[in-house]
Amino acid sequence: MNNTQTKRHGLSKSRLLQHRQCPKRLWLKVHHPELEEVDDGNQARFATGTYVGEVVQQLYPDGVLIDGDDLGQAMIDTTAILAGEKRPIFEATFQADGVLIRADLLLPNPLPQAGEGAYRMVEVKSSTSVKDYHLTDAAIQSWVAQQARLPLTSVEIAHLDNSFVYPGGGDYHGLFKYVNISAQIVDMRAEVPDWINAARKTLSGQEPCIAPGSQCNTPFACPFSGYCSPTVETKDTYPPEILPYGRALAATLRDEGYTDLRDVPEERLDNPRHQRVWRVSKNGQAELNSEAGKIIAALPYPRYYIDFETINPAVPVWAGTRPYMQVPFQWSCHSETAKGVMTHRAFLADGQSDPRRSFTESLIDAAGTDGPIFVYCAPFERSRMQELADYYPDLAPALRAAVVRIVDLYPIARDYYCHPEMRGSWSLKAVLPTIAPDLAYDNLEVANGGMAQEAFAEIMQPETSLERRQQLHDALLLYCERDTVAMVRIAHYFESNCA
Repeated sequence: MNNTQTKRHGLSKSRLLQHRQCPKRLWLKVHHPELEEVDDGNQARFATGTYVGEVVQQLYPDGVLIDGDDLGQAMIDTTAILAGEKRPIFEATFQADGVLIRADLLLPNPLPQAGEGAYRMVEVKSSTSVKDYHLTDAAIQSWVAQQARLPLTSVEIAHLDNSFVYPGGGDYHGLFKYVNISAQIVDMRAEVPDWINAARKTLSGQEPCIAPGSQCNTPFACPFSGYCSPTVETKDTYPPEILPYGRALAATLRDEGYTDLRDVPEERLDNPRHQRVWRVSKNGQAELNSEAGKIIAALPYPRYYIDFETINPAVPVWAGTRPYMQVPFQWSCHSETAKGVMTHRAFLADGQSDPRRSFTESLIDAAGTDGPIFVYCAPFERSRMQELADYYPDLAPALRAAVVRIVDLYPIARDYYCHPEMRGSWSLKAVLPTIAPDLAYDNLEVANGGMAQEAFAEIMQPETSLERRQQLHDALLLYCERDTVAMVRIAHYFESNCA
């Protein structure tokens, strides 16, 4: 909703939710929307929510959609439809005390005791469980609907059921689990008028003075964080927050006035990994234990370096998959038959059919039958291979034999290598620039896993042109290959320092 609509209608549910998260967020949204920074993650979440709403509408073919951006007309249409034959309504629009809402789904309650014209109000969510912020959302929705004289028999959350297995053919019956939350929101609903007054008071005043805190990321990352907490990018910055799994300690150190890890007394750190990060940060010198290279040098040839890319759509696309199930669509494999003697193979699905069997058969062929299989953060690849083995019994023996051969480079790096520029992270993209700075990702069209998912999702769309599909295809191949080249370079670096 734009600012003109907000001024005309006062507040909306989304504005009240923003105020509940942080009054400053609402104030900035209304008075300085140009400061908002909506990242790709937020846009993807919005798109997912929109699509999940469209899917639930397909489950009620006799339903009617209150469409269009003219909210005044939407309220008129809602009133007219409610006065007619009782049927499911999508995006029913109501207003009370200047607060406007659009309900995801209203379902007529057919029980005689429910009363004439009674409805179930259902808020549709793309999560796989009921969240606390869903209750706040539903409290506002149902308060406005009741103030508008809509009789409600229940208020429910319909969330994705992650035990649902898609049978194919567009049949999504059973995809959603309906949870009655009426009793849980009774007290919250009584507070809605106070929330409205508080939001209006905030909007009529000056910019709230609120320090950054946990509210900046709960329940969602605030798009005004860049304004409230401008980041000073410098290679010489080592904040306490870089301590791995040290959030509580970092907060304590901050409270004590430490803004740079290098100023913290060594005796304050009793975790060996924290001590190592502190030491390399303070000294400016990397540390590599020769044990890392000895582990790799002891492994035979041939060696395989493998990386997967997956997509996890909220709404299952292929038969036999579940909501948010990680479906592999791409792999890259560098095979090393002797030190530095390399060949490369790759697989990328066409995006038009279930990629899993072609992915699996080609991977088994590429990975051979003996020799270590290097990956970076093995639980991910191992889990995907085990899932594929469960789904394809005829391919299971080869997959399970390959799983046994996996060697994880991540714990080797974490336990034996540390560089100040890694700033407490052992992710592949943190380690690689300290070992092979020539292998950058920032010059790639697809530069991370999230972008890979988005690129493949675009390939899957029927309206994507052949030219664009080829461009994305090439970008994905280059990105995934970069990951396996990165593993080769890291393994070689460790091995060359094993003396």
